[in-house]
Amino acid sequence: MTAPAIPALRTGPGYWWHSFVMMTRWEIVGLRLLLPITVFVQVLTGAGFVLGVGLFFGQVPPRAALFLSTGVIVITLATVGLVLGPQLIAAQKAEQTYDFIWSLPVPRSTAAAAWIVTNTIIAVPGMVMALVVANWRYDIDLRVSTLIIPGALLTLYTATMLGYAIAHTIKQPMLINLITQVTIFALTGFSPVNFPKEQLPGWLAALNEFLPLLHMANVMRAGLTDGIVSGLGRSYVVLGIWAVVATMVTAFVLRRRA
Repeated sequence: MTAPAIPALRTGPGYWWHSFVMMTRWEIVGLRLLLPITVFVQVLTGAGFVLGVGLFFGQVPPRAALFLSTGVIVITLATVGLVLGPQLIAAQKAEQTYDFIWSLPVPRSTAAAAWIVTNTIIAVPGMVMALVVANWRYDIDLRVSTLIIPGALLTLYTATMLGYAIAHTIKQPMLINLITQVTIFALTGFSPVNFPKEQLPGWLAALNEFLPLLHMANVMRAGLTDGIVSGLGRSYVVLGIWAVVATMVTAFVLRRRA
Protein backbone atom coordinates (compact mmCIF):
# COMPACT_ATOMS: atom_id res chain seq x y z
CA MET A 1 0.00 0.00 0.00
CA THR A 2 1.50 3.30 -1.10
CA ALA A 3 1.53 6.25 1.19
CA PRO A 4 -0.68 9.19 0.22
CA ALA A 5 1.07 12.06 -1.54
CA ILE A 6 2.05 14.92 0.69
CA PRO A 7 0.77 18.27 -0.64
CA ALA A 8 3.48 20.67 -1.69
CA LEU A 9 4.14 23.42 0.81
CA ARG A 10 2.69 26.77 -0.18
CA THR A 11 5.89 28.60 0.54
CA GLY A 12 9.35 29.18 -0.87
CA PRO A 13 10.72 30.63 -4.13
CA GLY A 14 9.41 27.75 -6.25
CA TYR A 15 5.85 28.22 -5.06
CA TRP A 16 6.09 32.01 -5.51
CA TRP A 17 7.39 31.64 -9.07
CA HIS A 18 4.69 29.12 -9.98
CA SER A 19 2.03 31.42 -8.54
CA PHE A 20 3.49 34.39 -10.43
CA VAL A 21 3.38 32.50 -13.75
CA MET A 22 -0.20 31.42 -13.09
CA MET A 23 -1.31 34.94 -12.15
CA THR A 24 0.40 36.41 -15.21
CA ARG A 25 -1.45 33.89 -17.34
CA TRP A 26 -4.65 34.77 -15.47
CA GLU A 27 -4.23 38.48 -16.22
CA ILE A 28 -3.40 37.98 -19.90
CA VAL A 29 -6.16 35.42 -20.50
CA GLY A 30 -8.64 37.59 -18.59
CA LEU A 31 -7.79 40.49 -20.89
CA ARG A 32 -7.52 38.37 -24.04
CA LEU A 33 -10.26 40.40 -25.76
CA LEU A 34 -9.24 43.78 -24.36
CA LEU A 35 -5.46 43.39 -24.48
CA PRO A 36 -4.94 43.84 -28.26
CA ILE A 37 -7.42 46.73 -28.30
CA THR A 38 -5.79 48.35 -25.27
CA VAL A 39 -2.32 48.08 -26.79
CA PHE A 40 -3.65 49.54 -30.06
CA VAL A 41 -5.32 52.42 -28.20
CA GLN A 42 -2.07 53.14 -26.34
CA VAL A 43 -0.19 53.23 -29.65
CA LEU A 44 -2.77 55.60 -31.15
CA THR A 45 -2.81 57.75 -28.03
CA GLY A 46 0.96 58.15 -27.97
CA ALA A 47 1.26 58.91 -31.68
CA GLY A 48 -1.90 61.02 -31.73
CA PHE A 49 -0.82 63.15 -28.80
CA VAL A 50 2.49 63.98 -30.48
CA LEU A 51 0.81 64.91 -33.76
CA GLY A 52 -2.24 66.57 -32.20
CA VAL A 53 -0.36 69.01 -29.99
CA GLY A 54 1.73 70.01 -32.99
CA LEU A 55 -1.44 71.14 -34.76
CA PHE A 56 -1.98 73.86 -32.15
CA PHE A 57 1.37 75.43 -33.03
CA GLY A 58 2.28 75.54 -36.70
CA GLN A 59 5.99 75.56 -35.98
CA VAL A 60 7.13 73.90 -32.75
CA PRO A 61 10.52 75.19 -31.50
CA PRO A 62 13.20 72.46 -31.22
CA ARG A 63 13.41 72.58 -27.42
CA ALA A 64 9.62 72.50 -27.04
CA ALA A 65 9.46 69.59 -29.49
CA LEU A 66 12.06 67.73 -27.44
CA PHE A 67 10.08 68.20 -24.21
CA LEU A 68 6.84 67.22 -25.92
CA SER A 69 8.30 64.15 -27.59
CA THR A 70 10.00 62.81 -24.47
CA GLY A 71 7.08 63.74 -22.24
CA VAL A 72 4.49 61.84 -24.21
CA ILE A 73 6.24 58.55 -23.54
CA VAL A 74 5.96 59.29 -19.83
CA ILE A 75 2.22 59.78 -20.34
CA THR A 76 1.91 56.42 -22.10
CA LEU A 77 3.68 54.68 -19.20
CA ALA A 78 2.01 56.58 -16.37
CA THR A 79 -1.57 56.36 -17.64
CA VAL A 80 -1.45 52.57 -17.78
CA GLY A 81 -0.51 52.35 -14.11
CA LEU A 82 -2.39 55.37 -12.76
CA VAL A 83 -5.54 55.10 -14.87
CA LEU A 84 -6.05 51.72 -16.53
CA GLY A 85 -5.16 49.61 -13.49
CA PRO A 86 -7.48 51.44 -11.05
CA GLN A 87 -10.32 51.42 -13.59
CA LEU A 88 -10.05 47.66 -14.02
CA ILE A 89 -10.07 47.15 -10.25
CA ALA A 90 -13.06 49.49 -9.96
CA ALA A 91 -14.84 47.33 -12.55
CA GLN A 92 -14.04 44.22 -10.51
CA LYS A 93 -15.54 45.85 -7.43
CA ALA A 94 -18.63 46.95 -9.33
CA GLU A 95 -19.09 43.47 -10.81
CA GLN A 96 -18.43 41.88 -7.38
CA THR A 97 -15.58 39.71 -8.68
CA TYR A 98 -12.96 41.55 -6.65
CA ASP A 99 -13.23 39.37 -3.53
CA PHE A 100 -13.03 36.17 -5.56
CA ILE A 101 -9.83 37.24 -7.32
CA TRP A 102 -8.14 38.13 -4.04
CA SER A 103 -9.23 34.86 -2.44
CA LEU A 104 -7.15 32.82 -4.86
CA PRO A 105 -4.53 30.69 -3.03
CA VAL A 106 -1.48 32.62 -4.22
CA PRO A 107 0.78 35.18 -2.53
CA ARG A 108 -0.63 38.68 -2.93
CA SER A 109 2.72 39.90 -4.24
CA THR A 110 2.45 37.59 -7.27
CA ALA A 111 -0.78 39.29 -8.36
CA ALA A 112 0.92 42.69 -8.19
CA ALA A 113 3.97 41.40 -10.06
CA ALA A 114 1.75 39.84 -12.73
CA TRP A 115 -0.05 43.13 -13.23
CA ILE A 116 3.27 44.97 -13.60
CA VAL A 117 4.24 42.52 -16.38
CA THR A 118 0.85 43.04 -18.04
CA ASN A 119 1.29 46.80 -17.77
CA THR A 120 4.65 46.49 -19.50
CA ILE A 121 3.08 44.56 -22.38
CA ILE A 122 0.44 47.26 -22.73
CA ALA A 123 2.61 50.35 -22.29
CA VAL A 124 5.88 49.66 -24.12
CA PRO A 125 4.47 49.49 -27.69
CA GLY A 126 2.76 52.85 -27.20
CA MET A 127 5.93 54.36 -25.78
CA VAL A 128 8.05 53.15 -28.70
CA MET A 129 5.52 54.27 -31.33
CA ALA A 130 5.20 57.72 -29.74
CA LEU A 131 8.97 58.12 -29.87
CA VAL A 132 9.17 56.96 -33.49
CA VAL A 133 6.38 59.31 -34.60
CA ALA A 134 7.87 62.21 -32.62
CA ASN A 135 11.28 61.70 -34.22
CA TRP A 136 9.67 61.59 -37.67
CA ARG A 137 7.44 64.61 -37.08
CA TYR A 138 9.88 66.95 -35.33
CA ASP A 139 13.29 65.52 -36.26
CA ILE A 140 14.34 65.74 -32.62
CA ASP A 141 17.89 65.25 -31.40
CA LEU A 142 17.72 62.07 -29.31
CA ARG A 143 20.71 60.72 -27.38
CA VAL A 144 19.48 57.31 -26.25
CA SER A 145 21.49 55.82 -23.38
CA THR A 146 21.20 52.86 -21.03
CA LEU A 147 19.58 55.17 -18.46
CA ILE A 148 16.32 54.68 -20.35
CA ILE A 149 16.01 51.14 -18.96
CA PRO A 150 16.03 51.92 -15.20
CA GLY A 151 14.07 55.10 -15.89
CA ALA A 152 11.28 53.27 -17.72
CA LEU A 153 11.17 50.43 -15.18
CA LEU A 154 10.99 52.77 -12.18
CA THR A 155 8.41 55.00 -13.87
CA LEU A 156 6.18 52.05 -14.75
CA TYR A 157 6.57 50.42 -11.34
CA THR A 158 5.85 53.63 -9.42
CA ALA A 159 2.79 54.46 -11.53
CA THR A 160 1.48 50.90 -11.20
CA MET A 161 1.88 50.76 -7.43
CA LEU A 162 0.34 54.22 -6.97
CA GLY A 163 -2.64 53.11 -9.02
CA TYR A 164 -2.79 49.88 -7.03
CA ALA A 165 -2.71 51.76 -3.72
CA ILE A 166 -5.53 54.09 -4.79
CA ALA A 167 -7.74 51.33 -6.19
CA HIS A 168 -7.34 48.92 -3.27
CA THR A 169 -7.68 51.57 -0.55
CA ILE A 170 -10.87 53.18 -1.88
CA LYS A 171 -13.98 51.02 -1.74
CA GLN A 172 -16.34 52.94 -4.03
CA PRO A 173 -15.79 52.17 -7.77
CA MET A 174 -17.25 55.52 -8.84
CA LEU A 175 -14.80 57.42 -6.65
CA ILE A 176 -11.89 55.42 -8.08
CA ASN A 177 -12.97 56.31 -11.62
CA LEU A 178 -13.37 59.96 -10.65
CA ILE A 179 -9.83 60.07 -9.26
CA THR A 180 -8.43 58.54 -12.46
CA GLN A 181 -10.15 61.24 -14.53
CA VAL A 182 -8.65 63.96 -12.34
CA THR A 183 -5.27 62.24 -12.67
CA ILE A 184 -5.43 62.47 -16.48
CA PHE A 185 -6.28 66.16 -16.21
CA ALA A 186 -3.40 66.83 -13.81
CA LEU A 187 -0.96 64.74 -15.85
CA THR A 188 -1.53 66.53 -19.14
CA GLY A 189 -2.20 70.06 -17.96
CA PHE A 190 -0.57 70.82 -14.62
CA SER A 191 2.50 68.60 -14.41
CA PRO A 192 5.75 69.56 -16.16
CA VAL A 193 5.90 66.42 -18.24
CA ASN A 194 5.51 67.87 -21.74
CA PHE A 195 7.01 71.26 -20.92
CA PRO A 196 9.69 72.74 -18.61
CA LYS A 197 8.68 73.31 -15.00
CA GLU A 198 9.69 76.98 -15.36
CA GLN A 199 6.49 77.57 -17.33
CA LEU A 200 4.37 76.80 -14.26
CA PRO A 201 3.51 79.34 -11.56
CA GLY A 202 6.13 79.30 -8.82
CA TRP A 203 3.96 77.61 -6.20
CA LEU A 204 2.85 74.88 -8.62
CA ALA A 205 6.41 74.25 -9.78
CA ALA A 206 7.50 73.94 -6.14
CA LEU A 207 4.64 71.52 -5.42
CA ASN A 208 5.62 69.32 -8.37
CA GLU A 209 9.10 68.94 -6.88
CA PHE A 210 7.51 66.63 -4.30
CA LEU A 211 5.14 64.82 -6.69
CA PRO A 212 6.19 61.86 -8.84
CA LEU A 213 5.23 63.02 -12.35
CA LEU A 214 7.99 65.61 -12.73
CA HIS A 215 10.57 63.06 -11.65
CA MET A 216 9.16 60.41 -13.97
CA ALA A 217 9.75 62.87 -16.80
CA ASN A 218 13.27 63.61 -15.55
CA VAL A 219 14.44 59.99 -15.38
CA MET A 220 12.98 59.23 -18.80
CA ARG A 221 14.46 62.36 -20.38
CA ALA A 222 17.85 61.56 -18.92
CA GLY A 223 17.88 58.37 -20.98
CA LEU A 224 16.86 60.12 -24.21
CA THR A 225 18.57 63.50 -24.16
CA ASP A 226 21.79 65.14 -23.07
CA GLY A 227 22.09 68.32 -21.06
CA ILE A 228 18.47 69.26 -20.30
CA VAL A 229 17.98 67.26 -17.07
CA SER A 230 19.49 68.33 -13.77
CA GLY A 231 19.14 66.79 -10.32
CA LEU A 232 18.75 63.27 -11.69
CA GLY A 233 19.81 61.67 -8.41
CA ARG A 234 17.07 63.54 -6.54
CA SER A 235 14.50 62.40 -9.08
CA TYR A 236 15.43 58.75 -8.51
CA VAL A 237 15.23 59.26 -4.74
CA VAL A 238 11.81 60.94 -4.88
CA LEU A 239 10.43 58.27 -7.24
CA GLY A 240 11.91 55.55 -5.04
CA ILE A 241 10.17 57.00 -1.98
CA TRP A 242 6.82 57.15 -3.79
CA ALA A 243 7.28 53.57 -5.00
CA VAL A 244 8.11 52.28 -1.52
CA VAL A 245 5.22 54.15 0.15
CA ALA A 246 2.71 52.97 -2.48
CA THR A 247 3.95 49.40 -2.14
CA MET A 248 3.64 49.53 1.65
CA VAL A 249 0.12 50.98 1.48
CA THR A 250 -0.97 48.32 -0.99
CA ALA A 251 0.58 45.53 1.08
CA PHE A 252 -1.10 46.81 4.24
CA VAL A 253 -4.55 47.02 2.62
CA LEU A 254 -4.31 43.60 0.99
CA ARG A 255 -2.96 42.00 4.16
CA ARG A 256 -5.98 43.26 6.05
CA ARG A 257 -8.20 41.46 3.55
CA ALA A 258 -6.42 38.14 4.15
